[in-house]
Amino acid sequence: MNCKKNIDHTIHCIELAYKMGIPCMRLNSGRWGTTKSFDDLMKNRGVEAPIPGYTEDDAFKWCIDGIQKCLAKAEECGILLALENHWGLTSTPEGLLRIKNAIPSPWLGVLLDTGNFLENPYEKLEKVAPYASFVQAKTYNGGGEWYSLDLDYKRIFDILRKASYKGYVSLEFEGKEKAETGVRKSIEMLREAMK
Repeated sequence: MNCKKNIDHTIHCIELAYKMGIPCMRLNSGRWGTTKSFDDLMKNRGVEAPIPGYTEDDAFKWCIDGIQKCLAKAEECGILLALENHWGLTSTPEGLLRIKNAIPSPWLGVLLDTGNFLENPYEKLEKVAPYASFVQAKTYNGGGEWYSLDLDYKRIFDILRKASYKGYVSLEFEGKEKAETGVRKSIEMLREAMK
């Protein structure tokens, strides 16, 4: 598989992050693309079939090789690449950590998204939290576009404390409520949960 286009794009984004003074950039493992509609992908909980003739092991190799080709530019620019628990190969803690552990570089971290483990989220968050470089706290005021999770943020912050997480927590608001009120409510809830 030729991943040059994605590698070039990632290197360009690293350079942009450097120019803007952004120290950490989200990285995804990608997906097969065999499900054409994103709505259908979400109905199937982010799971899709491999391209015929290929396996997940092939995809892990492509992903690991691709990330490794971006690390020199990340180091040169001082930009941490944070691999997110997202759809595809990183939809499970095991998949995310398989990639992370295959690349022993200080320029590859983990972005822990609290809303991307759809089943048994707390057990999965506990597995990934010790590796987290950055955390996105997802909220769904007004209901989510494709799904909503009723996350217990006191419990999540306890998981992060137990893992000795000391980094930033950013809000990722995915609710249908107007941002003017939904974001404010989310920030207030997160501040209360941190106490």
